Amino acid sequence: MINGVTLKTNVDKYILMALQEDITQEDVTTNAVMPFDTMGEVQLIAKQDGILCGIDVFKRCFTIVDESVKFDLKKQDGERIEKGELLGTITGNITVLLSSERIALNYLQRMSGIATFTNACVKQLDGYKTKLLDTRKTTPNMRFFEKYAVKVGGAYNHRYNLSDGVLIKDNHIGAAGSVSKAIAMAKEYAPFVRKIEVETESLDMVCEAVEAGADIIMLDNMDNATMKKAVEIIAGRAETECSGNVTKERLKEIAEIGVDYVSSGALTYGAPLLDLSLKNLHTI
Repeated sequence: MINGVTLKTNVDKYILMALQEDITQEDVTTNAVMPFDTMGEVQLIAKQDGILCGIDVFKRCFTIVDESVKFDLKKQDGERIEKGELLGTITGNITVLLSSERIALNYLQRMSGIATFTNACVKQLDGYKTKLLDTRKTTPNMRFFEKYAVKVGGAYNHRYNLSDGVLIKDNHIGAAGSVSKAIAMAKEYAPFVRKIEVETESLDMVCEAVEAGADIIMLDNMDNATMKKAVEIIAGRAETECSGNVTKERLKEIAEIGVDYVSSGALTYGAPLLDLSLKNLHTI
């Protein structure tokens, strides 16, 4: 669940931006058909099977406009929903319900889609030690929502942003001059409590990263045979992460190699929306 403090510090500003994008001056259609304040009720209905995610964000899209909007919801984040299921009802000023519904659904459908797709991927790793991670390949201004949805789906978050951890990638290595130089510079600069991860693209780079004392070695875009050899070379001296060309169908064979983590940008950029709808609006 997203608590009230998180809503106000991490969520409200983005919801307001989304509402302002959708309503630059007024909601012309709603103001035309609803010239007077009238109370109404609308139903939230699932149009696909999946995992629900983002219900507190959904609610906030209405209450940030009018705190008096009420909700009678039957499902919470992380729960399975079925096509045709009535997920709850929303009661409030019809003007608010109509003007906020699209933004509320945009968040709920996006987050539920990510949670649903992530959960399907996590199931591929049942029985293996390998943990599934997301990446920073998120939609601008949607990172908080998308990474939260990944967790609700049962996977784990990689670093949240560039301030959150040391990950030496190919261009950092190019700038520093070598893998060992980049790691040495990171150890000198970063606080000792921070783990240092380095991206490798060949077995030679893997060997260099191990000798330089990397904490986590990313095996980037390696085929299965090369990755297996890399894990044997590392031999537990660093944690291992597979990244690049990771699909749901490939997760089991990656896990069988024995890597500690597998990261996939597709969890956020490749997940389809989950079809949800607000229907049957009527006055009360």
